[in-house]
Parts: sequence; structure tokens; C-alpha cells
Amino acid sequence: MQKHNFDQIVEEICKSDSTYDAAAYAFVREGLDHTLSKMKRQRQSSEKHVSGPELLDGLRQYTLEEFGPLGRMVLNDWGIQRCRDFGTIVFKLIEFNVLGRNESDTIDDFTEIYTFEEAFETPFRPKKALTQPKKPRARKSKSTSSRKKSTSSSGKSKPSL
Repeated sequence: MQKHNFDQIVEEICKSDSTYDAAAYAFVREGLDHTLSKMKRQRQSSEKHVSGPELLDGLRQYTLEEFGPLGRMVLNDWGIQRCRDFGTIVFKLIEFNVLGRNESDTIDDFTEIYTFEEAFETPFRPKKALTQPKKPRARKSKSTSSRKKSTSSSGKSKPSL
């Protein structure tokens, strides 16, 4: 499908249902291409079908590669809050004949395979628990008695600073 037609279809989808930003549809399509390419390299196969869980894993990896620690924020900005949202987008694209499906494919294939917190935030948290920095020891203040005393010409002592 040509990009122009894809953009027109996404525009039509977004007019009837504004749940997801148009960028979310483009991202899912790019993520699918990314997943297929990766699967082809790993399997040395030209199979063009990706299961829901495989696509979710591919979208997770693609999100991390594209957006790093900002991934969850970007997805949320587009209206994608959980795995099933990816599935809803996929099935909207199927409904408009942009993507195909097997008879066994269902929206339930996209049921919460991972949480967005574990997928997009946990990889960027420190591996080890941070230890509390040691507090510097307080310096002992010098008492008045230990200060040097200077003598004036009158012979009286006065404290010096």
C-alpha cells in the first residue's frame, strides 16, 4: 500500500474514532515492518505473519530503540496506554484492509502481555539500589579557650580571630 493511501485511510479512521493519534497508526505499521524484518533475519524465513504477542514484543523493542526512556510518554501522548491499545489499532487497520489476518487472530492476542511500566520504564532504572551517600563528618568547632590570645601593649590579653 502506498504511503498516500495509508495516510488517507488513517485520516478516515481518526475522523470516525479519535481515540488514537494518526502517528500511533504509522508507528504500529513501522513497528510491524521492524518486527517482520527482525523475524526474517532470525528465522531466515519469508513468512509474513506475526502473532499478537510477537508484534507486541517487536513494538516494545521498536519503542525502546526509537524513543528510549521517553517511550511510554510518547505512546501515552498518542493515546496508547496498554498492550490492548496496540491490538485495537491493528484491528482498525485490518478493518480498513491495510493489514491482513489469519482466522485464528483475535484482539485477545493483545491482552496485556506486559505492563507499560515494566516494558518502557524498568529498562532505564538503575540495576543496583542506590546507596545513601555518606554524610560528611561535622568539624569540631574550636572553643574560645583554644583560640590564640594576643597581648596588647597594656599587657592584657584579648581574643584574636
